[in-house]
Amino acid sequence: MIIAGVDEVGRGCLAGPVVAAAVILDKPIKSLNDSKKLSKKKREKLFSEIMNNSLSVGVGIKWNDHIDSCNIKIATEDAMIEAINALNIKPDKVLIDGFSLNIDTINEGIIKGDQKFESIMAASIIAKVTRDELMRSFHYIYPEYDFKSNSGYGTKKHLIALEKYSYTRIHRKTFKPISTIIKNEQNN
Repeated sequence: MIIAGVDEVGRGCLAGPVVAAAVILDKPIKSLNDSKKLSKKKREKLFSEIMNNSLSVGVGIKWNDHIDSCNIKIATEDAMIEAINALNIKPDKVLIDGFSLNIDTINEGIIKGDQKFESIMAASIIAKVTRDELMRSFHYIYPEYDFKSNSGYGTKKHLIALEKYSYTRIHRKTFKPISTIIKNEQNN
């Protein structure tokens, strides 16, 4: 049976996309874990190992405008479906961190699946490294927001930059405090 693991990164960010990955492992990979429990250096090392030792890897990316047009839950589901569809091998079953999807392939949502199943751990790492790289590239366009360090999450430095400079084209306009900033700017 061919099993794909799926996970996402970036649901709670104020800026940038939500990124999902789907991974079909070829063989076990040592030291796999939930991406949040690994150092940046370890994630990047494992990223290469996963890419080189998987039957297939798919990535789905839904940007802030898509998130704003529907909502983060639907955008996350869309990114996961895109990642599954990007696999060059059709899995028999999909294991998803969190919740199941309304797709034709048999799938199961598993709470804390990124701590239980290697294929979901691998997907977690692929999604995290991919998203971090995207956000690091935006740091050079918008250095005042410190995207290379916070990846779009609402850190103190990021929130101060929002207060001082307002929002950018990659910020999620339906998320607070950006929605509040927009409302205040429209009222002035």
